[in-house]
Amino acid sequence: MPGATVKFVQGDVSPVHAEMAAAAADRNLWIVGGGDLAGQFADAGLLDEVIVSVAPVTLGGGAPLLPRHLELRLEEVGRNGDFAAARYSVVR
Repeated sequence: MPGATVKFVQGDVSPVHAEMAAAAADRNLWIVGGGDLAGQFADAGLLDEVIVSVAPVTLGGGAPLLPRHLELRLEEVGRNGDFAAARYSVVR
C-alpha cells in the first residue's frame, strides 16, 4: 500500500501487537509470516480470525496450515480471482 509502514521484528509478539494496534487506530491488523507466526499470536490470545486463500496447486504431500491446534469456525467462503478464500474466526 502506498505510504504503508513495514517493519521486521523478532521476539515476543505481545509488545509488537500492542505497538501495531496503536498504530492501526482500531483498524484491522494483517499478520504475514506463516503458520508459526500466526500460531504465536494465537498462543498469546491475540488472533481473532484466519483468512486462508487456496491456490490450485497439486501437492505430493500435505502440511498443516498452522503448527499447532486451533479451534476455528468457518465464517465466510468466497473467491478472489483464481483463489478460493475462507475466513475463519478463532474460537476461544
